[in-house]
Amino acid sequence: MELITNLLAGLWESSGFALLTWQNLVMIGVAIVFLILAIVKKFEPLLLVPIAFGILLANLPGSGVMDDVTLSQAFGGDGSLAGTGSWYESGVLRILYAGVKSSIFPCLIFLGVGAMTDFGPLLSNPISLLLGAAAQLGIYVAFIIAILLGFTPQEAAAISIIGGADGPTAIWLTGKLASHLLAPIALAAYSYMALIPLIQPPIMKLLTTKKEREVKMTQLRKVSKTEKIVFPVVVLVLIALILPSVVPLLGMLMLGNLFRECGVVERLSDTAQNAMNNIVVILLGVTVGATANGESFLKVQTLGIVALGLTAFAFSTVGGVLLGKLLYVVTKGKINPLIGAAGVSAVPMAARVAQNEGRKYNPTNFLLMHAMGPNVAGVIGSAVAAGFLLLMFSN
Repeated sequence: MELITNLLAGLWESSGFALLTWQNLVMIGVAIVFLILAIVKKFEPLLLVPIAFGILLANLPGSGVMDDVTLSQAFGGDGSLAGTGSWYESGVLRILYAGVKSSIFPCLIFLGVGAMTDFGPLLSNPISLLLGAAAQLGIYVAFIIAILLGFTPQEAAAISIIGGADGPTAIWLTGKLASHLLAPIALAAYSYMALIPLIQPPIMKLLTTKKEREVKMTQLRKVSKTEKIVFPVVVLVLIALILPSVVPLLGMLMLGNLFRECGVVERLSDTAQNAMNNIVVILLGVTVGATANGESFLKVQTLGIVALGLTAFAFSTVGGVLLGKLLYVVTKGKINPLIGAAGVSAVPMAARVAQNEGRKYNPTNFLLMHAMGPNVAGVIGSAVAAGFLLLMFSN
Protein backbone atom coordinates (compact mmCIF):
# COMPACT_ATOMS: atom_id res chain seq x y z
CA MET A 1 0.00 0.00 0.00
CA GLU A 2 2.80 2.36 0.90
CA LEU A 3 4.46 1.58 -2.42
CA ILE A 4 1.30 2.47 -4.33
CA THR A 5 0.92 5.67 -2.32
CA ASN A 6 4.50 6.69 -3.07
CA LEU A 7 4.00 5.94 -6.76
CA LEU A 8 0.85 8.05 -6.90
CA ALA A 9 2.54 10.85 -4.99
CA GLY A 10 5.50 10.73 -7.35
CA LEU A 11 3.18 10.75 -10.36
CA TRP A 12 1.37 13.80 -9.02
CA GLU A 13 4.57 15.66 -8.19
CA SER A 14 5.93 15.12 -11.70
CA SER A 15 2.68 16.01 -13.43
CA GLY A 16 1.92 19.33 -15.02
CA PHE A 17 -0.93 19.92 -12.56
CA ALA A 18 1.47 20.08 -9.62
CA LEU A 19 3.80 22.44 -11.48
CA LEU A 20 1.09 24.73 -12.83
CA THR A 21 1.34 28.36 -11.68
CA TRP A 22 -1.03 31.30 -11.99
CA GLN A 23 1.38 32.83 -14.51
CA ASN A 24 1.04 29.75 -16.71
CA LEU A 25 -2.74 29.97 -16.49
CA VAL A 26 -2.72 33.64 -17.50
CA MET A 27 -0.53 32.96 -20.54
CA ILE A 28 -2.61 29.91 -21.53
CA GLY A 29 -5.62 32.25 -21.44
CA VAL A 30 -3.75 34.72 -23.68
CA ALA A 31 -2.96 31.90 -26.11
CA ILE A 32 -6.62 30.90 -26.27
CA VAL A 33 -7.67 34.51 -26.93
CA PHE A 34 -5.12 34.74 -29.74
CA LEU A 35 -6.38 31.48 -31.25
CA ILE A 36 -9.95 32.76 -31.15
CA LEU A 37 -8.91 36.00 -32.86
CA ALA A 38 -7.02 34.05 -35.53
CA ILE A 39 -9.54 31.27 -36.20
CA VAL A 40 -12.89 32.93 -35.51
CA LYS A 41 -12.12 36.57 -36.36
CA LYS A 42 -9.46 35.65 -38.97
CA PHE A 43 -7.00 38.29 -37.69
CA GLU A 44 -3.85 37.34 -39.60
CA PRO A 45 -4.07 33.62 -38.81
CA LEU A 46 -0.78 32.85 -40.58
CA LEU A 47 0.98 34.80 -37.83
CA LEU A 48 -1.33 34.47 -34.86
CA VAL A 49 -1.94 30.70 -34.95
CA PRO A 50 1.74 29.68 -34.65
CA ILE A 51 2.45 32.45 -32.11
CA ALA A 52 -0.53 31.46 -29.98
CA PHE A 53 0.38 27.79 -30.10
CA GLY A 54 3.96 28.64 -29.17
CA ILE A 55 2.66 30.50 -26.10
CA LEU A 56 0.54 27.47 -25.23
CA LEU A 57 3.45 25.04 -25.56
CA ALA A 58 5.79 27.16 -23.44
CA ASN A 59 3.26 27.35 -20.59
CA LEU A 60 2.53 23.65 -20.28
CA PRO A 61 4.61 22.85 -17.15
CA GLY A 62 7.24 20.19 -17.49
CA SER A 63 7.10 20.04 -21.30
CA GLY A 64 10.72 21.22 -21.56
CA VAL A 65 10.24 22.63 -25.06
CA MET A 66 12.19 25.77 -24.17
CA ASP A 67 14.68 24.27 -21.69
CA ASP A 68 18.20 25.59 -22.21
CA VAL A 69 21.44 23.78 -21.46
CA THR A 70 23.71 26.36 -19.85
CA LEU A 71 27.25 27.04 -20.95
CA SER A 72 28.62 25.72 -17.65
CA GLN A 73 26.93 22.39 -18.27
CA ALA A 74 28.32 22.06 -21.75
CA PHE A 75 31.88 23.32 -21.21
CA GLY A 76 34.50 23.21 -18.50
CA GLY A 77 36.43 26.22 -17.31
CA ASP A 78 39.26 25.49 -19.74
CA GLY A 79 36.87 25.26 -22.66
CA SER A 80 36.87 21.47 -22.77
CA LEU A 81 33.67 19.47 -22.68
CA ALA A 82 32.44 18.77 -19.17
CA GLY A 83 29.40 17.14 -17.62
CA THR A 84 26.58 15.66 -19.65
CA GLY A 85 24.91 18.79 -21.00
CA SER A 86 25.01 19.43 -24.75
CA TRP A 87 23.19 21.94 -26.92
CA TYR A 88 21.15 19.19 -28.55
CA GLU A 89 19.76 18.23 -25.15
CA SER A 90 17.96 21.58 -24.97
CA GLY A 91 14.24 21.74 -25.68
CA VAL A 92 13.30 21.40 -29.32
CA LEU A 93 11.91 24.95 -29.56
CA ARG A 94 14.96 26.34 -27.76
CA ILE A 95 17.15 24.83 -30.48
CA LEU A 96 14.95 26.25 -33.22
CA TYR A 97 15.00 29.62 -31.44
CA ALA A 98 18.63 29.93 -32.52
CA GLY A 99 17.25 30.96 -35.90
CA VAL A 100 15.62 33.96 -34.24
CA LYS A 101 18.59 35.01 -32.09
CA SER A 102 21.05 34.65 -34.98
CA SER A 103 18.81 36.75 -37.32
CA ILE A 104 18.66 33.87 -39.83
CA PHE A 105 14.86 33.74 -39.71
CA PRO A 106 14.36 37.53 -40.04
CA CYS A 107 16.65 37.68 -43.08
CA LEU A 108 14.89 34.72 -44.73
CA ILE A 109 11.51 36.32 -44.02
CA PHE A 110 12.73 39.48 -45.78
CA LEU A 111 13.77 37.37 -48.77
CA GLY A 112 10.25 35.96 -48.95
CA VAL A 113 8.62 39.35 -48.44
CA GLY A 114 10.73 40.80 -51.25
CA ALA A 115 9.65 38.02 -53.60
CA MET A 116 5.99 38.71 -52.77
CA THR A 117 6.21 42.50 -52.98
CA ASP A 118 5.27 44.56 -56.00
CA PHE A 119 7.05 47.90 -55.86
CA GLY A 120 4.95 49.10 -58.80
CA PRO A 121 2.52 51.20 -56.68
CA LEU A 122 5.47 52.93 -55.03
CA LEU A 123 7.19 53.62 -58.35
CA SER A 124 4.00 54.91 -59.95
CA ASN A 125 3.34 57.26 -57.02
CA PRO A 126 6.69 58.27 -55.44
CA ILE A 127 4.89 60.47 -52.90
CA SER A 128 4.21 57.17 -51.12
CA LEU A 129 7.77 57.37 -49.83
CA LEU A 130 6.78 60.37 -47.73
CA LEU A 131 3.85 58.48 -46.23
CA GLY A 132 6.08 55.52 -45.45
CA ALA A 133 8.57 57.83 -43.75
CA ALA A 134 5.87 59.64 -41.74
CA ALA A 135 4.57 56.30 -40.46
CA GLN A 136 7.87 55.73 -38.65
CA LEU A 137 6.92 58.53 -36.21
CA GLY A 138 6.09 56.02 -33.49
CA ILE A 139 9.67 54.73 -33.45
CA TYR A 140 11.05 58.08 -32.34
CA VAL A 141 8.18 58.87 -29.96
CA ALA A 142 8.60 55.51 -28.21
CA PHE A 143 12.37 55.97 -28.06
CA ILE A 144 11.99 59.27 -26.19
CA ILE A 145 9.41 57.81 -23.78
CA ALA A 146 11.59 54.75 -23.12
CA ILE A 147 14.58 56.96 -22.30
CA LEU A 148 12.43 59.00 -19.89
CA LEU A 149 11.33 55.75 -18.22
CA GLY A 150 14.93 54.82 -17.51
CA PHE A 151 15.77 52.34 -20.26
CA THR A 152 19.28 52.52 -21.70
CA PRO A 153 19.63 54.04 -25.20
CA GLN A 154 20.22 50.53 -26.63
CA GLU A 155 17.12 49.15 -24.91
CA ALA A 156 15.06 52.18 -25.92
CA ALA A 157 16.11 51.80 -29.56
CA ALA A 158 15.20 48.11 -29.58
CA ILE A 159 11.81 48.77 -27.97
CA SER A 160 10.99 51.70 -30.24
CA ILE A 161 11.46 49.71 -33.46
CA ILE A 162 8.19 47.91 -32.65
CA GLY A 163 6.61 51.08 -34.04
CA GLY A 164 7.77 50.09 -37.49
CA ALA A 165 5.30 47.15 -37.35
CA ASP A 166 7.96 44.90 -38.82
CA GLY A 167 8.71 41.75 -36.84
CA PRO A 168 11.89 40.68 -38.66
CA THR A 169 13.39 44.16 -38.32
CA ALA A 170 12.51 44.26 -34.61
CA ILE A 171 14.19 40.89 -34.03
CA TRP A 172 17.26 41.85 -36.05
CA LEU A 173 17.83 45.16 -34.24
CA THR A 174 17.05 43.80 -30.77
CA GLY A 175 19.46 40.92 -31.25
CA LYS A 176 22.24 43.42 -31.87
CA LEU A 177 21.40 46.09 -29.28
CA ALA A 178 19.49 44.45 -26.42
CA SER A 179 19.35 40.69 -26.86
CA HIS A 180 18.08 40.21 -23.28
CA LEU A 181 14.83 41.91 -24.37
CA LEU A 182 14.39 39.82 -27.49
CA ALA A 183 11.50 37.72 -26.16
CA PRO A 184 9.05 40.51 -25.17
CA ILE A 185 9.97 42.74 -28.11
CA ALA A 186 9.59 39.98 -30.70
CA LEU A 187 6.28 38.84 -29.24
CA ALA A 188 4.95 42.41 -29.02
CA ALA A 189 6.00 43.22 -32.59
CA TYR A 190 4.37 40.15 -34.12
CA SER A 191 1.27 40.36 -31.95
CA TYR A 192 0.62 43.97 -32.92
CA MET A 193 1.20 43.16 -36.58
CA ALA A 194 -1.47 40.48 -36.35
CA LEU A 195 -3.84 42.80 -34.45
CA ILE A 196 -3.70 45.63 -36.98
CA PRO A 197 -7.41 45.21 -37.85
CA LEU A 198 -8.20 45.99 -34.20
CA ILE A 199 -5.66 48.74 -33.53
CA GLN A 200 -5.67 50.94 -36.62
CA PRO A 201 -9.34 51.55 -37.58
CA PRO A 202 -10.26 53.57 -34.45
CA ILE A 203 -7.22 55.81 -34.95
CA MET A 204 -7.99 56.25 -38.65
CA LYS A 205 -11.59 57.18 -37.92
CA LEU A 206 -10.63 59.57 -35.12
CA LEU A 207 -8.20 61.57 -37.28
CA THR A 208 -10.17 61.79 -40.54
CA THR A 209 -13.50 63.23 -41.64
CA LYS A 210 -16.19 61.28 -43.48
CA LYS A 211 -15.47 63.37 -46.59
CA GLU A 212 -11.78 62.48 -46.48
CA ARG A 213 -12.51 58.77 -46.03
CA GLU A 214 -14.79 58.80 -49.08
CA VAL A 215 -12.12 60.16 -51.47
CA LYS A 216 -11.76 57.97 -54.56
CA MET A 217 -8.24 58.00 -55.98
CA THR A 218 -7.41 57.81 -59.69
CA GLN A 219 -5.83 54.79 -61.32
CA LEU A 220 -2.04 54.46 -61.01
CA ARG A 221 0.20 54.64 -64.06
CA LYS A 222 1.65 51.43 -65.44
CA VAL A 223 5.25 50.81 -64.38
CA SER A 224 7.64 49.27 -66.90
CA LYS A 225 9.52 46.03 -66.29
CA THR A 226 12.84 47.86 -66.61
CA GLU A 227 11.89 50.21 -63.77
CA LYS A 228 10.98 47.26 -61.55
CA ILE A 229 14.28 45.48 -62.24
CA VAL A 230 16.46 48.55 -61.75
CA PHE A 231 14.68 49.72 -58.57
CA PRO A 232 15.86 47.04 -56.07
CA VAL A 233 19.47 47.29 -57.24
CA VAL A 234 19.62 51.10 -57.12
CA VAL A 235 17.84 51.36 -53.76
CA LEU A 236 20.07 48.73 -52.17
CA VAL A 237 23.29 50.37 -53.38
CA LEU A 238 22.25 53.88 -52.35
CA ILE A 239 21.03 52.94 -48.88
CA ALA A 240 23.88 50.50 -48.25
CA LEU A 241 26.47 53.19 -49.01
CA ILE A 242 24.82 55.41 -46.37
CA LEU A 243 23.97 52.70 -43.79
CA PRO A 244 26.07 49.58 -44.45
CA SER A 245 24.69 47.88 -41.33
CA VAL A 246 21.26 47.49 -42.89
CA VAL A 247 22.53 45.34 -45.79
CA PRO A 248 21.57 41.94 -44.26
CA LEU A 249 17.90 42.87 -44.13
CA LEU A 250 17.55 45.21 -47.09
CA GLY A 251 19.80 43.02 -49.23
CA MET A 252 17.54 39.99 -48.71
CA LEU A 253 14.45 42.10 -49.39
CA MET A 254 15.81 43.41 -52.67
CA LEU A 255 17.19 40.02 -53.72
CA GLY A 256 13.74 38.50 -53.27
CA ASN A 257 12.20 41.33 -55.27
CA LEU A 258 14.75 40.87 -58.06
CA PHE A 259 13.80 37.17 -58.15
CA ARG A 260 10.22 38.29 -58.69
CA GLU A 261 10.79 40.95 -61.33
CA CYS A 262 13.69 39.73 -63.49
CA GLY A 263 11.59 36.97 -65.09
CA VAL A 264 14.37 34.38 -65.43
CA VAL A 265 14.30 32.66 -62.02
CA GLU A 266 10.63 31.77 -61.59
CA ARG A 267 11.48 28.66 -59.57
CA LEU A 268 13.54 30.64 -57.08
CA SER A 269 10.85 33.29 -56.81
CA ASP A 270 8.15 30.69 -56.24
CA THR A 271 10.22 28.92 -53.58
CA ALA A 272 10.97 32.17 -51.75
CA GLN A 273 7.32 33.25 -51.85
CA ASN A 274 5.77 29.96 -50.84
CA ALA A 275 7.64 26.91 -49.51
CA MET A 276 10.57 28.68 -47.86
CA ASN A 277 8.54 31.58 -46.52
CA ASN A 278 5.84 29.32 -45.08
CA ILE A 279 8.40 27.11 -43.33
CA VAL A 280 10.20 30.07 -41.79
CA VAL A 281 6.91 31.70 -40.69
CA ILE A 282 5.95 28.49 -38.85
CA LEU A 283 9.32 28.18 -37.12
CA LEU A 284 9.60 31.86 -36.27
CA GLY A 285 6.00 32.19 -35.09
CA VAL A 286 6.08 29.15 -32.80
CA THR A 287 9.49 29.99 -31.30
CA VAL A 288 8.62 33.66 -30.76
CA GLY A 289 5.41 32.61 -29.02
CA ALA A 290 7.33 30.09 -26.92
CA THR A 291 9.40 32.87 -25.39
CA ALA A 292 6.30 34.03 -23.50
CA ASN A 293 6.68 31.79 -20.47
CA GLY A 294 4.44 33.11 -17.72
CA GLU A 295 7.07 33.24 -14.99
CA SER A 296 9.55 35.24 -17.07
CA PHE A 297 7.04 37.20 -19.16
CA LEU A 298 4.62 38.56 -16.57
CA LYS A 299 6.95 41.15 -15.09
CA VAL A 300 6.62 44.91 -14.77
CA GLN A 301 9.44 45.58 -17.26
CA THR A 302 8.00 43.17 -19.82
CA LEU A 303 4.51 44.63 -19.54
CA GLY A 304 6.05 48.10 -19.86
CA ILE A 305 7.74 47.04 -23.09
CA VAL A 306 4.44 45.72 -24.46
CA ALA A 307 2.74 49.02 -23.56
CA LEU A 308 5.53 51.04 -25.18
CA GLY A 309 5.23 48.90 -28.29
CA LEU A 310 1.53 49.67 -28.54
CA THR A 311 2.29 53.37 -28.08
CA ALA A 312 4.89 53.23 -30.85
CA PHE A 313 2.48 51.44 -33.16
CA ALA A 314 -0.31 53.92 -32.49
CA PHE A 315 1.90 56.96 -33.13
CA SER A 316 3.19 55.42 -36.36
CA THR A 317 -0.39 55.13 -37.55
CA VAL A 318 -1.02 58.72 -36.46
CA GLY A 319 2.04 59.96 -38.34
CA GLY A 320 0.97 58.33 -41.59
CA VAL A 321 -2.63 59.51 -41.38
CA LEU A 322 -1.70 63.09 -40.49
CA LEU A 323 0.65 63.39 -43.45
CA GLY A 324 -2.12 61.86 -45.57
CA LYS A 325 -4.41 64.66 -44.40
CA LEU A 326 -1.78 67.24 -45.33
CA LEU A 327 -1.41 65.71 -48.80
CA TYR A 328 -5.20 65.70 -49.12
CA VAL A 329 -5.15 69.47 -48.66
CA VAL A 330 -2.10 70.06 -50.89
CA THR A 331 -3.52 67.97 -53.74
CA LYS A 332 -6.98 69.48 -53.30
CA GLY A 333 -8.67 66.25 -52.32
CA LYS A 334 -6.91 63.80 -54.63
CA ILE A 335 -5.32 61.68 -51.88
CA ASN A 336 -7.32 59.69 -49.36
CA PRO A 337 -5.66 60.10 -45.93
CA LEU A 338 -6.52 56.51 -45.02
CA ILE A 339 -3.65 55.21 -47.15
CA GLY A 340 -1.23 56.98 -44.80
CA ALA A 341 -2.01 54.39 -42.12
CA ALA A 342 -0.61 51.74 -44.46
CA GLY A 343 2.81 53.37 -44.11
CA VAL A 344 3.56 51.02 -41.24
CA SER A 345 5.46 48.17 -42.82
CA ALA A 346 3.14 45.25 -42.08
CA VAL A 347 2.71 44.03 -45.67
CA PRO A 348 -0.01 43.62 -46.89
CA MET A 349 -2.03 43.71 -43.68
CA ALA A 350 -2.02 47.48 -43.23
CA ALA A 351 -2.91 48.05 -46.89
CA ARG A 352 -5.89 45.71 -46.56
CA VAL A 353 -7.09 47.61 -43.49
CA ALA A 354 -6.95 50.89 -45.44
CA GLN A 355 -8.88 49.24 -48.27
CA ASN A 356 -11.56 47.89 -45.93
CA GLU A 357 -11.99 51.18 -44.11
CA GLY A 358 -12.31 53.06 -47.40
CA ARG A 359 -14.97 50.67 -48.66
CA LYS A 360 -17.06 51.23 -45.54
CA TYR A 361 -17.61 54.86 -46.50
CA ASN A 362 -17.52 54.54 -50.28
CA PRO A 363 -18.41 51.07 -51.63
CA THR A 364 -16.97 51.97 -55.04
CA ASN A 365 -13.59 52.83 -53.57
CA PHE A 366 -10.57 50.64 -54.27
CA LEU A 367 -7.63 51.87 -52.21
CA LEU A 368 -5.62 48.66 -52.00
CA MET A 369 -3.06 49.40 -54.73
CA HIS A 370 -2.75 53.03 -53.61
CA ALA A 371 -2.17 51.85 -50.04
CA MET A 372 0.45 49.33 -51.16
CA GLY A 373 2.73 52.23 -52.13
CA PRO A 374 3.09 53.56 -48.55
CA ASN A 375 3.01 49.97 -47.27
CA VAL A 376 6.12 48.81 -49.14
CA ALA A 377 7.75 52.21 -48.51
CA GLY A 378 7.24 51.46 -44.83
CA VAL A 379 9.23 48.23 -45.15
CA ILE A 380 12.17 50.19 -46.52
CA GLY A 381 11.61 52.97 -43.98
CA SER A 382 11.63 50.66 -40.95
CA ALA A 383 14.78 48.93 -42.18
CA VAL A 384 16.49 52.31 -42.67
CA ALA A 385 15.34 53.44 -39.20
CA ALA A 386 16.77 50.24 -37.71
CA GLY A 387 20.06 50.81 -39.50
CA PHE A 388 20.21 54.38 -38.21
CA LEU A 389 19.50 53.29 -34.61
CA LEU A 390 22.13 50.57 -34.88
CA LEU A 391 24.68 53.09 -36.18
CA MET A 392 23.89 55.50 -33.35
CA PHE A 393 23.76 53.12 -30.40
CA SER A 394 25.85 50.03 -31.18
CA ASN A 395 28.70 49.56 -28.72
